Parts: sequence; structure tokens; C-alpha cells
Amino acid sequence: MNKTNRILWFIVALLLILNLATIGTIFYHNRQSKGDDLAIVIDKNRQNPLTGRFFRQEIGFNDAQMDVFREANREFQPQANILIFEMDSLKEEMFGELNRPQPDSARLHRLSTCLGRHHTELKNITNDFYLKIKSVCDSSQCERLQEAFLPLFRDGTTANFGRYGRNDSTTGDREYRHRYGRGWRSQ
Repeated sequence: MNKTNRILWFIVALLLILNLATIGTIFYHNRQSKGDDLAIVIDKNRQNPLTGRFFRQEIGFNDAQMDVFREANREFQPQANILIFEMDSLKEEMFGELNRPQPDSARLHRLSTCLGRHHTELKNITNDFYLKIKSVCDSSQCERLQEAFLPLFRDGTTANFGRYGRNDSTTGDREYRHRYGRGWRSQ
């Protein structure tokens, strides 16, 4: 009995150590991948947000590249979220001011200026984020990175610029148009 008890205790101790190691590994990987799940939302209708999982699976990042992504994302994400929140708040304030019985145009100009500064800052940190990630990409990964970020730099308003541009050769006249198709005639 004494020898059997020792063997059983040894097996129990081994299983306990194995379970603790498994739980520790799970916690470690959850903590590591927590940064991977933070998404860069380019387009709400986009099927694949730019998460660490996207960079690993779709672009093919290895562990060293993922470390660069995580570090860059930890800097970018909080700043971008704050700026986007503040920009949304400014837009709401502007819309509220526009719909007042007596809108204050000076206040609207200040809000617009502030919104423009925030937008500039957001584009600058996005550029920095992109360049940090691009610096670790190979040529095929650069192409996929470019496709993934393209919606951030194209809003769909310039796609038809040639059609409604300044010297529209298809109509023979000089018609200028706003981004929503309403325009005025040039003299």
C-alpha cells in the first residue's frame, strides 16, 4: 500500500503541475492577444477590422512583426479614440448651433477650426502608425497593407472627380460641382 500511495501522490502532483502550467499559458496568451483584438475601424461596413488577428492571418505577420504592430497599436489606439470622440462631439455641437434660431457664425467657425485641427492630428498619427507597420512588411505584405488602409485615405468623393472636374472634356463646358453633385456654372 505504501508504494501504491506514493505512485498515486506522484501522479496527482504531476497532474497539478500540468494543470497549473496550462492555466498559466492560457492567461499569458490571453494577455498577449488582448492587444491584438483592439480594432482600427476604417469602415463600419468593413468585414475585417484591422485587428492583430487580421494582420497575422490576412497579411501574414510573424511574431516579430506582431510585436511591432502591438507596440504601434498601443500608441495609436488611445490617441485615435480620443480624437474621434472629440471630433464627434464637435460635429454634434456644430449641428446643434446650426439648428438654433439665431446661429452664432463665429462659434461655428471656431468649432470648424477645432475640428480641422483634430482631423489633422488624427491623420498625422494614422500616418505614423502606418509607417511603423509598413517598415516591417515585405513587398507582398506592403501591397495587402496598402489595400487594407486605402479606405482611410479615400472617402469616395474624389472617385468621380474626372467626370465632374474643372475642364470636363465630355461635356465641353466648365462646370464645377460640389461633392454631392450640386454645382454652379463658371463665368
